[in-house]
Amino acid sequence: MLEYQRANPANRALTNRGTARSKRVVKIGVPREIKDKEHRVACTPGGVRMMVEHGHRVFLETRAGEGSGFFDTHYVEAGAIILPRAADVYGQSEMILKVKEPQANEYGLLREDQILFTYLHLAVEPALAHALRARKVIAFAYETVQIGRRLPLLEPMSEIAGRMSVMVGSFFLAKSQGGKGVLLGGVPGVLPGKVLVLGGGTAGVNAGRMATGLGAEVTILDVDLEKMRFLDITLHSTAHTLYSNEQNLLESLPQVDLLIGAVLVPGARAPKLIRRDMLRQMRPGSVFVDIAIDQGGCAETSRPTTHSSPVFEKEGIIHYCVANMPGAYARTATQALTNVTAPYALKIADLGWEAACAQIAELRSGLNVCKGKIVHETVAQAVAHPPAATARLSQGDFAPTGTTTT
Repeated sequence: MLEYQRANPANRALTNRGTARSKRVVKIGVPREIKDKEHRVACTPGGVRMMVEHGHRVFLETRAGEGSGFFDTHYVEAGAIILPRAADVYGQSEMILKVKEPQANEYGLLREDQILFTYLHLAVEPALAHALRARKVIAFAYETVQIGRRLPLLEPMSEIAGRMSVMVGSFFLAKSQGGKGVLLGGVPGVLPGKVLVLGGGTAGVNAGRMATGLGAEVTILDVDLEKMRFLDITLHSTAHTLYSNEQNLLESLPQVDLLIGAVLVPGARAPKLIRRDMLRQMRPGSVFVDIAIDQGGCAETSRPTTHSSPVFEKEGIIHYCVANMPGAYARTATQALTNVTAPYALKIADLGWEAACAQIAELRSGLNVCKGKIVHETVAQAVAHPPAATARLSQGDFAPTGTTTT
């Protein structure tokens, strides 16, 4: 349990609210993820052990953890019960823990009053939203659990996706991958590449850190002046901040080698900040990494891609829009995710979802669908109203928390 308490002071507070064996016995299911190249699992053996110690029963689909380096034997030692099929896990369990949103062929496995705790991104998944309503599931979304201006269950994946965006962007800038052939760090006698990051939240800051670490020249656009002062002090001298408005963006794009989209409106679709005509201002072979793609993407040209086929080209620009970027580094991502989600899952199991929401304020913001109704206001609006094709930059477009493909 110490790994969860050390990861975040909030976890310590959660686990310290009664660490004795729970009077409730809840059947918790962990199915294997089936999204393309999704190797993460919703809970480590350590997380399972913590739940079993509280008196709960954990059912794990066989081989669910192998992609993250956790094998069935590890889970059995932690007290889990291994089941052969996903249908068995869903059928036995009162609460389902996942990483990614249920896929279409999993909808029918959900049942009335079953608790679902996972990333959902319902603003861009109306079919899933309607399926959860029809199945009368009690669905919590990791990405809308909110403490003040923080999204604690999204932050670890934002950190990974932000750092990864520079790695993949640098790779696809190689001429052999269709890029313009620019090495971001440059070499003696040759100027470094230029990176432009839209949004100075968790994902954007981590992208900036990685890019400056490579030696690139970095500019981060944001509207929060206090955040920009913080970034100016903490980031390397090769990183700069720029107030985000359309004029500054248009003036910056012609010089950019790598553009990273890291914007967020919690629970809603990402604003379409990059129009097609803006991309034409960039030099052919430049790379655009849209890490807002799980919320619809921040460019007019963005569409979800997969780890199997990660890029496409539009207007001469290579687009990387993988909707589950952290899945590429599954072991690190699984450990980081469990550190923050397991304490909340445990409280839902110990107290019941209604009492947990009453006691833990941030869980109320995580509740998206409940017994046939979409109860999160922003999600409900996004599902009810289709998005506009494009949008102008505005104060609300760059949230301080950042975003990620989860």
